[in-house]
Amino acid sequence: MTGSEAPPSFRLAYVPGVTPSKWVRIWNERLPDVPLALVQVSAAEAPDTLRDGGADAGLVRIPADRGGLAAIPLYTETTVVVVPKDHLVAAVDEVSTADLADEIVLHPLDDTLDWEALPGRPAFERPATTADAIELVAAGIGVLVVPQSLARLHHRKDLTYRPVTDAPASRVALSWPEADPTPDLVEHFIGIVRGRTVNSTRGPQRGSQDAKGGSRGAAAGKAAAGRDPRGGASGGKGGKGGKGGAANSGGGRGGTAKGGRGAGPAKGARTAKGAKGGRRRP
Repeated sequence: MTGSEAPPSFRLAYVPGVTPSKWVRIWNERLPDVPLALVQVSAAEAPDTLRDGGADAGLVRIPADRGGLAAIPLYTETTVVVVPKDHLVAAVDEVSTADLADEIVLHPLDDTLDWEALPGRPAFERPATTADAIELVAAGIGVLVVPQSLARLHHRKDLTYRPVTDAPASRVALSWPEADPTPDLVEHFIGIVRGRTVNSTRGPQRGSQDAKGGSRGAAAGKAAAGRDPRGGASGGKGGKGGKGGAANSGGGRGGTAKGGRGAGPAKGARTAKGAKGGRRRP
């Protein structure tokens, strides 16, 4: 690297409610020399941030404007309705959009759900952000339908939430600017979110293939070392039809060839018999 070149780094954008900490930890373990910088952006800003080069990849919500961007869906969130703790909805385990028909349902400008028809009754004005809508819920102005992670992000002791069974769901995806080929650092992060191991062929440790090759070579060496130089196995049972093996020094018939007699062990058997007092020829 020349003095004019900057050291490699990786910038990861993420939207509110998404928690990248697990993947960041794995990145730091596998690529300690490549710092990962987190860039928090709103759901609406995320696509342009990636297209304009403000981040190398991003954890975004879809549907979104994906022109010029590649994406891998990661998971789908439960959609919930946020209500005051003393609200009737708090007394049940889940609701449907029909159960919200008489409620004022707040629809913030940064809403990430893809509604075909909004439930409930609309408010006079749309809150600018989800955080503003949460404040209105706490004030008793209405209720709010959001992905569960956003309900947790804006948690308040005086509010609670319940799943909405038929509301549109929010999907979280890893997205990055389309390029051919995909940059190496983006490939590394794709491998992490997909659960590839450190020894993956596309993971950060490129030497893993040499390690695998070395293991195969060692295994081959062991197999070669176990072969009899005359073509048979050095131990265990012999070939088809043989009863012994070279490892049985006093054995009768050898197993070095299919159905054949082993020359060494057979002679050894006669010598042992002669040593017990049998006749010897002068």
